[in-house]
Amino acid sequence: MLYQQRDHKWVYLFTEGRTEMKALLGGKGANVAEMTQAGLPVPPGFTITTEACNAYTQYENQFPEGMWSQAQTALAQVEADTGKQFGGNQNPLLVSVRSGAAISMPGMMDTVLNLGLNDETVEGLAQFTENRRFALDAYRRFIAMFGNIVMKVPHEKFSRALERFKLQTDSGRDTDLGEDHLDELINVYKRIIFTDRHGDEFPQDPFEQLRMAIAAVFDSWNTRRAVEYRRIHRIPDDLGTAVNVQVMVFGNMGWGSGTGVAFTRNPSNGDKEVFGEYLLNAQGEDVVAGLRTPKSIHEMVNELPESYQQLMGIIQRLEAHYRDMQDIEFTIEQGKLWILQTRTGKRTGAAAVTIAVDMVDEGVIDRETAVLRVEANQLDQLLHPTIDPDADATVVATGLPASPGAATGIVVLTPDDALVYSEQGHPIILVRHETSPDDFHGMAVAEAILTARGGMTSHAAVVARGMGTPCIVGADAIQISEEEGYFYTKEHKVRRGDWITIDGSTGSVLLGQVATKQPELGDHYLTLMGWADGMRQLGVRANADTGHDASVARNFGAEGIGLCRTEHMFFGDDRLAIMREMILAEDLAARQVALEKLLPIQRHDFLEIFKAMDGLPVTIRLLDPPLHEFLPNFEELQVELYELKLKTQQADTFAKIDQLLHQIWEKEQLLHRVEQLREANPMLGHRGCRLGLLYPEVTEMQTRAVMEAACEAQAQNIAVQPEIMIPLVSAETELRHQRAVVERVAEAVLGTYGMKLDYHIGTMIELPRAALMADRIAEHADFFSFGTNDLTQTTFGLSRDDSGRFLSHYVTEKLLTDDPFQVLDQNGVGQLVQLGVERGRQTKPALKVGICGEHGGEPRSIAFCQEVGLNYVSCSPYRVPIARLAAAQAALRQQKSA
Repeated sequence: MLYQQRDHKWVYLFTEGRTEMKALLGGKGANVAEMTQAGLPVPPGFTITTEACNAYTQYENQFPEGMWSQAQTALAQVEADTGKQFGGNQNPLLVSVRSGAAISMPGMMDTVLNLGLNDETVEGLAQFTENRRFALDAYRRFIAMFGNIVMKVPHEKFSRALERFKLQTDSGRDTDLGEDHLDELINVYKRIIFTDRHGDEFPQDPFEQLRMAIAAVFDSWNTRRAVEYRRIHRIPDDLGTAVNVQVMVFGNMGWGSGTGVAFTRNPSNGDKEVFGEYLLNAQGEDVVAGLRTPKSIHEMVNELPESYQQLMGIIQRLEAHYRDMQDIEFTIEQGKLWILQTRTGKRTGAAAVTIAVDMVDEGVIDRETAVLRVEANQLDQLLHPTIDPDADATVVATGLPASPGAATGIVVLTPDDALVYSEQGHPIILVRHETSPDDFHGMAVAEAILTARGGMTSHAAVVARGMGTPCIVGADAIQISEEEGYFYTKEHKVRRGDWITIDGSTGSVLLGQVATKQPELGDHYLTLMGWADGMRQLGVRANADTGHDASVARNFGAEGIGLCRTEHMFFGDDRLAIMREMILAEDLAARQVALEKLLPIQRHDFLEIFKAMDGLPVTIRLLDPPLHEFLPNFEELQVELYELKLKTQQADTFAKIDQLLHQIWEKEQLLHRVEQLREANPMLGHRGCRLGLLYPEVTEMQTRAVMEAACEAQAQNIAVQPEIMIPLVSAETELRHQRAVVERVAEAVLGTYGMKLDYHIGTMIELPRAALMADRIAEHADFFSFGTNDLTQTTFGLSRDDSGRFLSHYVTEKLLTDDPFQVLDQNGVGQLVQLGVERGRQTKPALKVGICGEHGGEPRSIAFCQEVGLNYVSCSPYRVPIARLAAAQAALRQQKSA
């Protein structure tokens, strides 16, 4: 087992640590050590390492050998440094016990203050400070905190007792509790612990208190909230937390004392101004818990001017030293300022961009550091409305945050209702079990979309992201009663017409009209993105199916269209009807009639995209629908047929019967045709190039539409670069056949128009066999584009629409590190991508290769694309800025590791 050596070093005094030891000492311990050695006023103490935490977990919650004795030795040194005695009854040493992981996890783990107090030391503290009320107040705080965090007594039991005692004062504040009140409250707290713990008493031995508190902090690493926080923020579980044992200083020793938090810059907007709050006669827990209303940090200049000026000087010094915005905790004890910790401050996306650019302008950091410092996903906050952080909100349900942004609207449960309410001028939120192409008209007018089922690549998710519409999917806590006109959870019922707010960035569904804030892209954003574009090597394109989407993408910096899904052009009632006519056609002649209707629709849409992308490449994927997406639902048709037959039995005139019989005949014909086309597994059925192989007239029509649109665009002096992509190829023979069809039609169109223009023909690699056969497929391809959504599906053997029911369990139970439909599986799917690139370029060294799945906008997946040598990534329009920044970061990190 690990760490068995007796002399392993588990404990470091603050005077021994360094900032480079963050992985071992945690961020807090490393920074406190750095400040100590820089001569800042830091209370002395020691750090128990993250290795000790991991060993504690490994040894089934037992301290590793030697750790406790090293902690006792370090404590003795602190006693010598301070002249205080731990457990002494004359000048007692009290300590705080705080967590501190290498990556900051604010509010997720536990802290214990005032440790070392008992019935004897509290009197020694009172005598030494000549302030018995202060000593008693510190003792009652310690008992409540220790009882809750270490002994697991519910916090509410202590809070209710405190509230009862506060009612006995004139002002109702805890600062007005007298010594008699506090004496009695301490005894009440002890009885609460004794009762709740079934006879276990609050420990009086300070060393036992310390042992128990250290164990509690270790335990807090694996609490549900900490585990969930790490999952959301993708922090490894094996880092462990350090424990910092630090001499207590007291902000509650009267009105010349206080405590607070200060940021060296504004964490909300990034302005270069000190931002923070403080309370007089208080401890840190009062600020965090909101028990009293804190004051702005700048009011301190009037109440504690010397401490304020000293604090401002230290703030400047710390930011200059760490070269980043700092989050600083401080305490003032009877006029003396103490710095308890500093760490890199959490900030909004807008603040991150502003701070990074400003620090370059100030000469603090270089441009490369600025680009690396902003988390790419934070740019989401700049591109979509966000929930006002000051708004009061009630969470009804949570789901998967499929498309970011915030939106408020009234609930509708059908796409038809969405259209009606929207036409009346109402903002609406469409709530469905799941969505299909039949719902598109309602989705198109919705401010946001909420589904009870589905995953991050479900229909609702993909369409919403493409439109930039906030969306939450997989909110399985909600039950929908479309007939009764409401959805409900265990605690709430929300009716059609009620207001709700969707936070697509967090997955929260909120009751009522919650205030939102519109983003503003300013000069700082444009500057940072300009730097990023100069550093990245990967091109960034967008997935877009309309001229509007293409324009949005270009405004966000897209360098072309990497995926135009032609089947998405047929959503909407009028177009869907023609598409169904084509699919349901029983012979070539009938199919040609429908295709002639589709041709001008496609040509118009392609022309609009070419106009928006003037001078940039446009990759158009030929038709690739699982046919069932465009067909009427078989079961619903059976119900409709049954209802028609019932009406026939009830009809009272021959005319009605004749009309109904005709409808029955039509419905039966449709039902028969739908049954003929039904597939057991449509995602792996008659779709993609297979459709064009059996029905080459479909490929011909689409090629004609592309090339005619390109010729018309060129005639309008628009520079076009069409790229026609053949989908779902698994054999080189399929691509050879379809390429011949495309080339024949394309050359015919160019001849008709009397024009010349460059066009390219490539394929989508979305099946494992295609990746394995990439060298042969490349013989007939001008480019590859990896469709990693389907490649993930076919590699894992997962249905992306159904896997949402269990994939979250896989991630929670650590069976998978991430949902592979959200983050590219580099060990499996990624190996197929790498193999496909290598084999394709064995045949054609200059083969252009991109990725057009949802992974094209995910930063870690983009870093992998950089590593394997792709030429570009393509993502939804609203993720283009994220991809641009992530691509720059990937290039910089690759250069540093070379």
